[in-house]
Amino acid sequence: MAKIKRFTPRVALILAIGLAGCGSKPDAPAGAKPASPPPTLITTTSARSMALDVTEDTLGTLEALIDPRIGAEVAGRVTRVLAHSGERVRKGQLLAELDASDFEIQGGADAAEIARLEALVAQAERFAARQQDLVAKGFIARNGAEDSLAQRDALRAQLGNARARSQATRNNLGRTRVLAPADGVIETQIVSVGDYVKVGDPLFRLVSNRILRAHLPFPESAAGRIRAGQPVRLSLPHAPGRVIRGRVEDVKPTINDSSRALDVLVRVDNEDALLSGGTVNASVITGSKPAAVVVPEQSVVLRPAGKVVYVIAGGKASQRVVEAGVKRDGLVEIVKGVSAGETLAEDGAGFLTDAAAVTVKAATPTAPTPAKP
Repeated sequence: MAKIKRFTPRVALILAIGLAGCGSKPDAPAGAKPASPPPTLITTTSARSMALDVTEDTLGTLEALIDPRIGAEVAGRVTRVLAHSGERVRKGQLLAELDASDFEIQGGADAAEIARLEALVAQAERFAARQQDLVAKGFIARNGAEDSLAQRDALRAQLGNARARSQATRNNLGRTRVLAPADGVIETQIVSVGDYVKVGDPLFRLVSNRILRAHLPFPESAAGRIRAGQPVRLSLPHAPGRVIRGRVEDVKPTINDSSRALDVLVRVDNEDALLSGGTVNASVITGSKPAAVVVPEQSVVLRPAGKVVYVIAGGKASQRVVEAGVKRDGLVEIVKGVSAGETLAEDGAGFLTDAAAVTVKAATPTAPTPAKP
């Protein structure tokens, strides 16, 4: 029992020291500042002034102005088909032929009738001339000569009528050969060999993309800003970077009932880059600003205060609320809030806050181009 009493004070001392070591750390000295975050690495750019077009932008559709449905001009049976769907044809190229035997027979009959009437007219002219001579000599009365002249004129009229019928037969004979009315592509072959067609029955559908018309829908509010003759830029979704230029041909005077949109028409001379029925991005140039302030799109970020940029000065970023205008080729117009020449954050602007410390990344040096010998 004496030994147990002798060790008890020592155990109590060890427990007290252990509990003191597990306690909280001492507080920081009064007046010490918390550690600040490291500077944000950014690149900078300068707001610059440049001429900028004022545009009305939309997404439009294309239609072919030359889009004929080739029909039969005479009745008959199809004997040959020389063009098929998907083939490119030239103006005047033979597409199909119809049975021409009936028109050939009629042409022979017309020629025989013309020959008969020409002989009768020649005889009537000789007879009328003799009658006029006899009247002049007083051998017959004038009435007899007038009858011969009337018969001659009637035969002349019959000859003219026969020649007209013959010309119509030749025209119909030529219409048995179906020709392409314009350069284009056969979109649909409707007939086949052996089909009997009547006048007006469709044979082929031809599509030509040489001349197209763009239908550009705009809101009703743009009606006062768009007019005929204004330049238009068209860009192609399937050919980025390519721009086709045109002009507003017409502005329809009514608003579309279903879409409530204003229809603007632009005629386009095509070089096979555009397809009928396709879409185009269109910008109608309604004006210009000779000295607009522009910055890269990366410099404009969205914050609770609105659209802002960060002006860089003295290693600090200063937030500034701006009013943005049009966008063009990766640039944004700044209508209000920034002056030309000010230094702004570009890459990394989205990570900044007002008064944040920044470190500007140095530009990577470009290796000099060796001189040509």
